[in-house]
Amino acid sequence: MGLREPTGARDGPGVAFPRSGGGVADNGPVRARLVPITATLVAIAAVGGGCTSKPPGDPQPSTVPVGGAGAEPREALAVRAAAAKDLRYVAAYTWSGGGAVRTVTVSVAQDGTWRVDVPGGALGGQANIAIVALGDGRYQCTLPPHLSGCVKVAGPGAALPASVDPRVQNPFHDWLDVLTDRNAALSVLITPNLPNVGGTCFSVEPATVSVRRPIEGMTICYADDGVLTAVKAKFGTLVLTGQPGPAPANTVLPGPLAGGSPLSTTAPPPPPPPSASPSGARPSASPSRKR
Repeated sequence: MGLREPTGARDGPGVAFPRSGGGVADNGPVRARLVPITATLVAIAAVGGGCTSKPPGDPQPSTVPVGGAGAEPREALAVRAAAAKDLRYVAAYTWSGGGAVRTVTVSVAQDGTWRVDVPGGALGGQANIAIVALGDGRYQCTLPPHLSGCVKVAGPGAALPASVDPRVQNPFHDWLDVLTDRNAALSVLITPNLPNVGGTCFSVEPATVSVRRPIEGMTICYADDGVLTAVKAKFGTLVLTGQPGPAPANTVLPGPLAGGSPLSTTAPPPPPPPSASPSGARPSASPSRKR
């Protein structure tokens, strides 16, 4: 599969340079002294590079290292989400809320394609599905015990129709575009960690409906290296179990392409009750045989 769905790249940290001093009227004699003075300043900077104090008014870098102390919550979240975009891995998460506790498996391949297995993700919990993103689009695939088969549900990078969207896959891909957008209208606060969750947790609330990709209010937690450790949203709570494993080279559909429509996330309507006898009607009795 030569095509891939782009996952973006992390912003590099900026570098701040202090401003040079005031102008010098006579450049001739001063130029000769600049070389040793500059060399001395470079040596001092190399020795004192570990110091934490900075001169007042020194401009700050545009980004901070992942896990950097003192970062604003919005910036700290954006840096971790950018790191998450670059990760390639296989990881398992417990999914609780709205039913029995299940295990969601996430795979982001080396070529950028991905797959999220969602037990009970369709038909109101009655069908297991996978959401798969390949270079040519996104697919919903049914998983055992149902007969495996895949239906294309969206184009490359497009959102899934709401009727077939389990939303569990969103924190691993679609929402990253919003979380890394420093211009997105989000309210972000660092919040106490969810139970048994490592990393740093953030409370995220969209401040307006104009966010370019659908995103909902949530608590989302990241390790310093960008690994998603937990998320609590309307679809429930995901918590990382164990350590992520190595990623496959690419993603393949878990079943053949099938015709027909994808499965809805909601349960099918119950069958109609059996028709009742007309009011007042009595079943006819068999005529008695004369003897």
